[in-house]
Amino acid sequence: MFDKILIANRGEIACRVIETARRMGVRNVAVYSDADAGARHVALADEAVHLGPPPARESYLLGDKILEAAKATNAQGIHPGYGFLSENAEFADACEEAGIVFIGPPASAIRDMGSKAQAKALMGDAGVPLTPGYHGADQDDGVLQKAADEIGYPVLIKASAGGGGKGMRLVEKAEDFMEALASCRRESIASFGDDRMLVERFVTRPRHIEMQVFADKHGNAVHLFERDCSIQRRHQKVLEEAPAPGMPDDLRARMGQAAVNAAKAVGYQGAGTVEFIAESKPDGTPGDFFFMEMNTRLQVEHPVTEAVTGFDLVEWQLRVASGEPLPALQDRISATGHAIEARLYAENPDAGFLPSTGRLEGFRTPTSGARIDTGVREGDEISPFYDPMIAKLIAHGADREEARRRLIAALADTHVAGISSNRDFLIRTLSEPDFASALLDTGFIEKHEEALLPEKSPASEGGIAAAALVRLSQIEAATASDRMKSGDPTSPWGTAQGWRMLDAGKISLEIAEEGSVRSVSAHSSGGGWAIHIEDGARVQASSVEITETEVSAQVGDKALRFSYVAWDDQIVLYSDRTTTRFTVIDPLASAVGGGGPDHSLTAPMPGKVTAISVAPGDSVSSGQALLVLEAMKMEHTIRAPDDGIVATLPFAVGDQVAEGAALITFEESEG
Repeated sequence: MFDKILIANRGEIACRVIETARRMGVRNVAVYSDADAGARHVALADEAVHLGPPPARESYLLGDKILEAAKATNAQGIHPGYGFLSENAEFADACEEAGIVFIGPPASAIRDMGSKAQAKALMGDAGVPLTPGYHGADQDDGVLQKAADEIGYPVLIKASAGGGGKGMRLVEKAEDFMEALASCRRESIASFGDDRMLVERFVTRPRHIEMQVFADKHGNAVHLFERDCSIQRRHQKVLEEAPAPGMPDDLRARMGQAAVNAAKAVGYQGAGTVEFIAESKPDGTPGDFFFMEMNTRLQVEHPVTEAVTGFDLVEWQLRVASGEPLPALQDRISATGHAIEARLYAENPDAGFLPSTGRLEGFRTPTSGARIDTGVREGDEISPFYDPMIAKLIAHGADREEARRRLIAALADTHVAGISSNRDFLIRTLSEPDFASALLDTGFIEKHEEALLPEKSPASEGGIAAAALVRLSQIEAATASDRMKSGDPTSPWGTAQGWRMLDAGKISLEIAEEGSVRSVSAHSSGGGWAIHIEDGARVQASSVEITETEVSAQVGDKALRFSYVAWDDQIVLYSDRTTTRFTVIDPLASAVGGGGPDHSLTAPMPGKVTAISVAPGDSVSSGQALLVLEAMKMEHTIRAPDDGIVATLPFAVGDQVAEGAALITFEESEG
């Protein structure tokens, strides 16, 4: 076994590997960029080595620097985590040449499976079922378009060197093919340095089912059952579970054997995942399956396999890489119960899932009922340079329904503030009747979009009253502190009750939510507060209890209870299924007038301009693609909000832009 390993990654997976290494008595070394100098994985590690500036290509993708760090710290092995260098065959070769163990498969297996075209050829020879498609070497755009036309739409364009949904697009009609192909090529070059593409038939009602495999240096290879990853958005997994719901035993056996055959066909060692597309029947039961790809690394969703098998897969990786045989062979591997994982992302589902960056002003997770894998803490910055995942929440139960309910409860007890998150979206998805009934396919989110992404409702009067109570408690605490510091602590002017001579007095607030501003007035009454909401209720708030994390009160005839996070002028309330963000407006600041529209299109998030398709003077129509921003490893197309004429383009391809920067200005319309 290793004495010391270096973890060539960041975030939750680096923390995850450190946890197992420490339990096994293996010392660990972290690496970090400037953006991660204060990160959780750095704080947890025994040692840490600085790599460079925030962009991954200048830090976490610098194989030479990582090898230097391993040598300088006497690390015997390098665990690559997932992403970054985890599937880089050249880096695996470099580790071997340097006499340092790459805690992953041989470079030859990475190469074989890294090219989707090569992988499919090998799998065909090994008898693994393949999806009909074009996997040829001729990469001319016209050849690919012709292949798609012959296969028949819809088709999937997929980066040959890709993974994780990067460089992948669903094309439903021929006229959209070229634009999608160009976008795939750009994204693939940016992510993998390779723009070769495959075109495949899109399977109707597809279930994404993958098999966890493991192999050692002694000729042993096993599978640890399957995971269902069908709940996806833009080919990025959102929820994962084990085992796959409705999986017939005979299909599980055939798919498991196919996965083991795939691993043996490339001389595999270590942890890997063989991904299949299964064409589901109308009742949701998976049927015929086809090889999609093999991920030659540990997967993000490995915790659900750990939950049902009871094995620590990182421990297996370390043991296999150090030369030990597999800890268990196939006849000793069994699964118990059901587990579901949710990926909590820094993104705004109400704004097209745009990434969200900034300071994590609040981050609370449940202390029991679920496993939490995270690389961040309250107060950390969510930067635009890396994947937007905040945490993974994993719930295990005796059956699927128990696991589902436990995960909903865990998410309800999870609070994210300062940035947007998909917490409410995850709760709605898990609560959707078709998900509860296991009617799954990879189009689930699009199919249920109306229920999963409902139009935002205004805050309830109870919510506004609760936010007002939090603000009133802040005012009371501040005035009490000031009064005790003053020379006259009994002065009526030093109270929070809005005291004035010959008047009961009141405190006036302006509370904004989703652009809507409501005036609220309150005065002390009967040991509580009498609250009047503009154009709404006049209520008495009694039995008010406010702690650092919860507000509760009897408001009118309703008992209210919310968790909350408050900072500066912001208050975020959490109910079991809803997050509501309020801003308390300073009336003096809001009295300053603003100008009219500036006829510009601004950046919805920080990112890099990767493509521009218009020039000054061009006429554009509503919905037309204007430019592409890359942020948090994904491309986001910026489209024209209306018809108009481009006036200026302040940025060029390759420029980094800040959130809110004017990307394009338009000529003012006459009249």
